[in-house]
Amino acid sequence: MAIPTAPLTGKALLKKLKELSHLSKSEKAQACGYGTETKSGEIRTNLSAFIEAVLEAEGVSVDPEHAIGRGRTPTYRVTVHANGQLLIGKAYTEMMGLQPGDEFEVKLGYKHIHLVKLAAGSGSEE
Repeated sequence: MAIPTAPLTGKALLKKLKELSHLSKSEKAQACGYGTETKSGEIRTNLSAFIEAVLEAEGVSVDPEHAIGRGRTPTYRVTVHANGQLLIGKAYTEMMGLQPGDEFEVKLGYKHIHLVKLAAGSGSEE
């Protein structure tokens, strides 16, 4: 089986996978360019890169820099805890680019809460 010179990615990869549904995982990876030929002529399959490319083509980021929280998808819902507190999880604070120590003013409205970020150093010092 000839290995393509450049590994397939994105929509081209997904399209090729549909055509190769009858092959094994290693054969699919090789046919999509995720294999290299060794000096002895053997074909070594890079399954890790292949699976990562498939996930990214499906819209799942495996890069820790772009991951949200612990892999959970935010639901945009929170619950009041038994002690009366609301917890805004790490996934949301990361999406908003918030850093430890950022301060907010809480503005209550009819059926909503707004968090207004305060400029650095403008918090009330008592």
